[in-house]
Amino acid sequence: MTKPQDKQNSGIFAGLLDQPYLLLVMAPLFWGGNVVAAKLVVGEIDPFLLLACRCVFATLFILPFAVRHLRADWAVVRRHWLVLMGFGAVGYAVFNVLLYIGLSTTTGINAAIVQAGLPMMILAANFIIFRVQATSVQLLGVLLAISGVLLTATQGNPARLLTLDINIGDGFVVLACFAYTAYTLALRFRPKMHIMSFMAVSFFGAAVTGIVMLALFGGGLGEVTKLAQMSPMVWVVIAYVAVFPSMFSQVAYARGVELVGANRAAPTHNLIPVFGTLGSILILGERLEPYHLLAAAIIVFGIVLAEMAARRISHR
Repeated sequence: MTKPQDKQNSGIFAGLLDQPYLLLVMAPLFWGGNVVAAKLVVGEIDPFLLLACRCVFATLFILPFAVRHLRADWAVVRRHWLVLMGFGAVGYAVFNVLLYIGLSTTTGINAAIVQAGLPMMILAANFIIFRVQATSVQLLGVLLAISGVLLTATQGNPARLLTLDINIGDGFVVLACFAYTAYTLALRFRPKMHIMSFMAVSFFGAAVTGIVMLALFGGGLGEVTKLAQMSPMVWVVIAYVAVFPSMFSQVAYARGVELVGANRAAPTHNLIPVFGTLGSILILGERLEPYHLLAAAIIVFGIVLAEMAARRISHR
């Protein structure tokens, strides 16, 4: 999702940072857990407040690790600070607030399966906007994956599209995927700097965006005072989303890409909906419906087709 670190870390986590496939499983595990965690506190905390807390605490958490890299990259940061903050505003703030709003009226399983179509949405957008080479088989894979997303959003009845009868929560999750697609495509223009510098400034941009959205669209900045009366579960969720999907997943994935390469690492993104669905069943107690299985099978088949076609292109 972001470019790899420039050099290997050392110290107590050195052993872990040399295990690429463990890292590449941990990253989607934490990202998938974001859905489950947010669903756990629906109705207890305003989605905009949850987002603001996540982004502010994530920024504070990462700063001690990023300070020395920020000093080295300060000239680049000064030239591109607005663009860097924009990455955070779209990729972290807008994506997550739409996801959290969506979870208010849809299940964790639905949200996880809809996100399974994200790689294909990115592939399609790359083809449309940047004319990145794509075969007819890849495009078929894209169409299949998107049809699986629509099957999920219409709860197994695609005919509901004709009357625009789509679950509003699933609609918000689809919009979240569009936001993350835009973020991913924009990463090709990311200024060259250490990943920790990039994350620190973009997280700050997400924090500013989260606070502004809370003031304008949430319950207002006064909502912050309600945190003192909230349950321990809310605080556990805030801590989780601020640390694990925000920072640890990013670093784990970047290090995994550094060790094995982007092509071998990319398919692990498909584990995000797997972990999200499993967590929704095991932790949230949600029920897996037949249309979930059908939609997941269609999406997976589409992804496999696209991956096979991509490998053929790369070996030419």
